[in-house]
Amino acid sequence: MQISKDMLIGELLQKSDLIAPILMRAGMHCLGCPSSQGESLEEACMVHGIDCDSLVNGINEILADK
Repeated sequence: MQISKDMLIGELLQKSDLIAPILMRAGMHCLGCPSSQGESLEEACMVHGIDCDSLVNGINEILADK
């Protein structure tokens, strides 16, 4: 499974139980917020000042190992 930065946060959270802790560690503590569910990973990264490409690569590496 691969994720991309245009995927919605709500969609990502349904893909794997590993994703929520990764996003929380990256500084996205508002995963339960209703508005975050319809936000793309790229939009969320922009709001939180996170390098989206690095985060996507890191998540994909973790998912590849599982």
